[in-house]
Amino acid sequence: MRPLIRRVPLAGADEQVPSNKLNIGYSLIADIRKRILEGETADVIILSRPVMDELQKQDKFAPGSIVNVAGTPVALAVRAGAARPDISTVDALKHTLLNAKSIVYADPSKGGASGVYFARVIDRLGIADQLKSKTILVPGAQAAATVAKGEAEIGIGQTSEIVPVAGAEVLGPLPGEFASTTVFTAGIGTSSKVFEEAKSLIQFLDGPIARPALSAKGFQPG
Repeated sequence: MRPLIRRVPLAGADEQVPSNKLNIGYSLIADIRKRILEGETADVIILSRPVMDELQKQDKFAPGSIVNVAGTPVALAVRAGAARPDISTVDALKHTLLNAKSIVYADPSKGGASGVYFARVIDRLGIADQLKSKTILVPGAQAAATVAKGEAEIGIGQTSEIVPVAGAEVLGPLPGEFASTTVFTAGIGTSSKVFEEAKSLIQFLDGPIARPALSAKGFQPG
């Protein structure tokens, strides 16, 4: 789930005075892409790089405003304190998935990036049919929470979706040829009336103050 960010004036503030208050909306990448294609916009939009590049071709962002902010690997999660099975190689990953009692990830039909990608991984491993009976699909970034509650043994999601969840731990990123990092990119909506403020926010997210906080939440420098 990734945000659109809009500027909202502080109550009673002079409209000519920039405000630091943000209105942040979250949804799945596929949903935000659809909304933007249908004409919705925001001052700052953050999505995966391929989607941002696609939307830029349709002039949805101010020229030259797109900046990579952070990346996050697709990873596996286990419940805190649980056994940590081997996923160090592709063969080990396949063995672990086949032996897991239950697996949870984002429903690919909903457009969640990690779910779409993981569905391709298990297809390439040739085990999609074998996992169906023990697979739980969630609408978005709920895989780690499902694992933390003991409702699934292994979860798959972005590292940034696992790290903040109490009761869940990152087992590790997908190994070898299946390793994948989603790069999130920020851009300024074409119709933004607060270009400089939007630019400052993106610079802050990509700067030395925000970087340690992003790292602590499972992100890597963009």
